[in-house]
Amino acid sequence: MNKPIIFLGPSLRHEEARKIFDADYRPPAKKGDFLRLSGFTNDVRIVGLVDGLFLQDYPPTPIEVYHLTIKKNVIVIGAASIGALRAVELEKYGMIGIGKIFQLYKRGKIDADDEVAVTFADEEKSLQSEAMIDVRFNLFIAKKEGIIDEATRKAITRVAKNLYFPNRHYANIIDQSKKRYPNLIENLEAFRSHIINKRVSLKQRDAIKLIKYVRKCYEQQQFM
Repeated sequence: MNKPIIFLGPSLRHEEARKIFDADYRPPAKKGDFLRLSGFTNDVRIVGLVDGLFLQDYPPTPIEVYHLTIKKNVIVIGAASIGALRAVELEKYGMIGIGKIFQLYKRGKIDADDEVAVTFADEEKSLQSEAMIDVRFNLFIAKKEGIIDEATRKAITRVAKNLYFPNRHYANIIDQSKKRYPNLIENLEAFRSHIINKRVSLKQRDAIKLIKYVRKCYEQQQFM
């Protein structure tokens, strides 16, 4: 059986993903990718969707992902980014959603595409901006660890959410927060120091969960 196909990057680098499972890793999905796959379902059994294009091209639409999801003997799994969005939209048609971000969308805790949208360099798929959901996650951790107080967490969240998503990187977010909330400078600089060394990514964690789930599905099918 052919390797599962996983559209991935920048939530997790391909070389890191291969340490978990040797799948057929492809660049972030764009419009048309799933339609092409739906014409080759004899060769495709498991497809994972993590990342998609937002600025450079259009992401795969719900309808084209749907056409693959309803194909017999094809498993389509989504998580972390555009994959989580499409999984919420298409769960009733059989698409499987994985991870915390999928659950947050499903429960209506978040609802905007820009919560997971980022910009990245084409060659290495390295991040040039931060996903809003990861900003929220890092602020939650910083508050929990006593690095910042609740007023600072809310202030940074408001500033970050009001920025156009390509401009969401921590230096800009904190600098803009200092201009708007000069009374919070001490806490804002504490968060700046914290994020340099302790940045984490909920998107990355969910991408890893998807890869492990795909590996499990693949191994089960090997014995069928």
